[in-house]
Amino acid sequence: MKLIKWIRTHWVWVALFAGGLVLGVLLGRSGPAATPATTSTSSAGTADVQGIWTCAMHPQIRMDRPGKCPICGMDLIPVGSMGADTSTAGVHMSPRAMALADVRTTVVGGGTPGGGLRTTGRIDVDERRLRTQLAQFPGRIERLFVDVTGTHIAVGDPVAEVYAPDLVVAQQELLRAAQDSTLAPGIYRAAKEKLRSWKLTDAQILDLERGGRPRENFTILADVSGTVLKRLVVQGDQVMRGQPLLRVAALDPIWAQVDLHESDLSVVRVGDPVSIAVPALPGSTFKGRISFIDPLVDPRTRVARARVELANPGVRLMPDMYFNATITPTHAVGDTAIVVPASAVLWTGVRSVVYVKHQATDGLRFTLREVVLGPMLDDTYVIRSGLQRGEEIATNGVFSIDAAAQLQGLPSMMDPAGGAPVMHHHGSMESMPGMSDKAKDKPVRSEHAQLKVIGNCDLCKERIEKAALSVTGVRSAVWDVDDSMLTTEFMPGMTTLRTISKAVAGAGHDTELDQAREEDYEALPECCQYRSESEQ
Repeated sequence: MKLIKWIRTHWVWVALFAGGLVLGVLLGRSGPAATPATTSTSSAGTADVQGIWTCAMHPQIRMDRPGKCPICGMDLIPVGSMGADTSTAGVHMSPRAMALADVRTTVVGGGTPGGGLRTTGRIDVDERRLRTQLAQFPGRIERLFVDVTGTHIAVGDPVAEVYAPDLVVAQQELLRAAQDSTLAPGIYRAAKEKLRSWKLTDAQILDLERGGRPRENFTILADVSGTVLKRLVVQGDQVMRGQPLLRVAALDPIWAQVDLHESDLSVVRVGDPVSIAVPALPGSTFKGRISFIDPLVDPRTRVARARVELANPGVRLMPDMYFNATITPTHAVGDTAIVVPASAVLWTGVRSVVYVKHQATDGLRFTLREVVLGPMLDDTYVIRSGLQRGEEIATNGVFSIDAAAQLQGLPSMMDPAGGAPVMHHHGSMESMPGMSDKAKDKPVRSEHAQLKVIGNCDLCKERIEKAALSVTGVRSAVWDVDDSMLTTEFMPGMTTLRTISKAVAGAGHDTELDQAREEDYEALPECCQYRSESEQ
């Protein structure tokens, strides 16, 4: 009873003692287990700080903590999971990383490229069938029977009626000689030969003798056949004997002049088959073989011409028609050549490289290999040197491999010697070679702009786009024939719209910012010339 009474009197102290006892027991049990947990948390934090995180689809993204890819929004993954390893001269990739980056490989072999050499050209007149209709005697054109270009004429057709005073005197001499033909047959024959020398026919001379009086107007008859390409006189013109009146050509057969760039000349030979498709004649294909290759390259366009002779019944093919051509080289590759898909090759303008796959002890490795390119036929390249049969190269996802190599400081397309690894922080983009130091401190973002460029046809389109793409920093250039607008994407730190405009003007096409020089404009083909005579 005394104990119960004491507890009731000192209950506060009893409660404090009991609580302390329980707390001590709990702390004693949980203390040893908490130490590893604390250590684990600390280690994880260290790994997060030291780790490098990247995007499986965009390996140029490098961050120092997990997050989302600023380009595609995918979750970032540790670089270690990509299989990257800078301890060797190649990029290591795990099967998972290859699948994420869509990397595919092909074993190098020989054979023939998958397609032919694709190019363009235009229809031209067969130079061997060009003719000129001349004035056969002097006089004034009183009537022109052929007054429209494109008219077809044949030998003997009337061309023009001419007032010819000299012919009147010659007729009088013939009529006088005809009266004394029995007494002076030599004079009579000489008078007739004089008229024949002016291309009068025997029927015209006989008609003159029967009429008994000289005629003032005589008809010039065609002594050539073909289509009139150009009319050189008009009614009322005074012409001399031998003066050109009409330019005439036979259009069957006709020539197809195929454009060959300098790199194509080592591939194409006389006799190679050519398939020609004319946009103006959809569904029609014309076959022929190269009969001649121009030995000279145009210094302005850097193009030589290959000639294909085509039959042209019904004159479906007309001069200056534009066409697309596919040449099938019959000798250029051979059975011993190395042929690879074009997607496997990275080209810098100076060097061409591929990535060769190797089996390493720690997985797959891709190493850079410089190659010497031969011709590009369709979507394949002929490799002159740098690869051997049986080697395996990356043919898809090559840019992803090269980006990983650049970021790790390994030899790459733009840096064959390799360098320090590139590290990016939270959304900043990789700087590009050639940019200024000031620009490298900023995110690299391309800029889109449009430029009005004057042109006429698909040949203009090819020339304008090629000129724009020749400017360093231009990523894409597309010219629309209908609205004459050139849409460009370029890197602001490397070029400007004005620089692109000057390059296009240098190719002969006026822009809204610059006018092409007269000599550059005059170098354009006739179908591409857009200025009126008043402007010139």
